[in-house]
Amino acid sequence: FLYCMEGVNRAAAATGEVKGSYLNITAATVEEMYQRAEYAHSIGSVIVMIDLVIGYTAIQSMAIWARKAEMILHLHRAGNSTYARQKNHGINFRVICKWMRMCGVDHIHAGTVVGKLEGDPLMVKGFYNSLLLTHLKINLAEGLFFDMDWAALRKCVPVASG
Repeated sequence: FLYCMEGVNRAAAATGEVKGSYLNITAATVEEMYQRAEYAHSIGSVIVMIDLVIGYTAIQSMAIWARKAEMILHLHRAGNSTYARQKNHGINFRVICKWMRMCGVDHIHAGTVVGKLEGDPLMVKGFYNSLLLTHLKINLAEGLFFDMDWAALRKCVPVASG
């Protein structure tokens, strides 16, 4: 983490632009993730990343920690394809988007219409809408099968990597 933040700071100083890196704090236990997150915070990081495979309780625990520490929490989709690419069973990524929004994740790797997380343009739009809108209307083309009111629940920003 230290070398990474050193590079971020050097690049920001050289360009005059804001730079950053998602420091991956994923570990075998929540206690270890707390330690990694606290270290990332202490060396100046404003964002940390966790992988989907850590499980929902750990995701929500890290979201609560990040909120208290005023850090941004990014969720990487590692492991998602093991259950999302199955056409006959599994969990659609739209459901994961909704769960992660409810867990309190700030960013999620939501994919685009091209690349390794590719999808139909309307399907991807449905993912993004599930993360960003406060009220969802039925839209079968986007995979939204019922109205959903998110009320005051925080939004989750969809991001795509290079």
